[in-house]
Amino acid sequence: MQIGLKIDVDTLRGTRLGVLPLARLLADRGQRATFYFSVGPDNMGRHLFRLLKPAFFLKMLHSNAPNLYGWDILLKGTLGPGPRIGRRCESIIRQTADLGHEIGLHAWDHHGWQARAAHPGKGRAEATDQLTRGMAELQRILGRPVTTSAAPGWQASPDTALAKSGFPTLRYNSDCRGSYIFRPLLPDGTPSPQPQIPTTLPTYDELIGRDGTTAENYNARLLALIEAPTPTPLRVLCIHAEAEGVACHTLFRDFLDRALSAGHTFTALETLLPADLTTLPTARLDLHTTPGREGSLATIDPETPPTP
Repeated sequence: MQIGLKIDVDTLRGTRLGVLPLARLLADRGQRATFYFSVGPDNMGRHLFRLLKPAFFLKMLHSNAPNLYGWDILLKGTLGPGPRIGRRCESIIRQTADLGHEIGLHAWDHHGWQARAAHPGKGRAEATDQLTRGMAELQRILGRPVTTSAAPGWQASPDTALAKSGFPTLRYNSDCRGSYIFRPLLPDGTPSPQPQIPTTLPTYDELIGRDGTTAENYNARLLALIEAPTPTPLRVLCIHAEAEGVACHTLFRDFLDRALSAGHTFTALETLLPADLTTLPTARLDLHTTPGREGSLATIDPETPPTP
């Protein structure tokens, strides 16, 4: 089975420590992924106020977030503007591209997008501002146009889809959860020219600590989800440089080798697109809750398989 692999890079620490170990591991085994980079200020520490919310606090406990992500991540940007990731990690981003991986934009300011971009009314302006800054910075680093993006925290809406449609170099986006590739409907009901490739599988922090899932049985359970019968064949796994690239790197390497031994392969998301994008079904983006994750995520609505 072919599995689309997207790797979200949220922070300076994740970029510095987690990206190249993942990029090299995959390249050594002949596999590709799509890396989505945050390139502006690392303000992730501003999420600290969310610890006051019981659901988020429990998630942090279940996933052992301080050890998983590092205390420096949890404090970034709390006393002033965080460090600029793109400026400090240009070489890492270029090396990842040189290893054959697809490169896309995650965000200019990861925290800022999660906090404001999907909000009704103001989301379109926030998304446009973030995209303008982030696309320019990543294009400067790569020396070529940016063709894909992925919304932080799966925070997206028809308004953010409209904002992205104003950036013609974007060929597709991966902003939501779902089970099939589709063209999202814009606020006026017309389909965006940029398809969405949704994440179909749960992330590490959504599974770990729930229903008896531990580090010892995590890989077996994830493989079982990949191989379970579903209405559509699409499989897209999202991992994080901060987790699978650092604290959980050995766990991910074991998963990768087990998956390859079982006959699965991993590919960049761009290879999942059909030749004719106009044949894709259309659907609306809406926010829904997801087991194991605090808050709501952009999801296909209604969540039904496309008609043949």
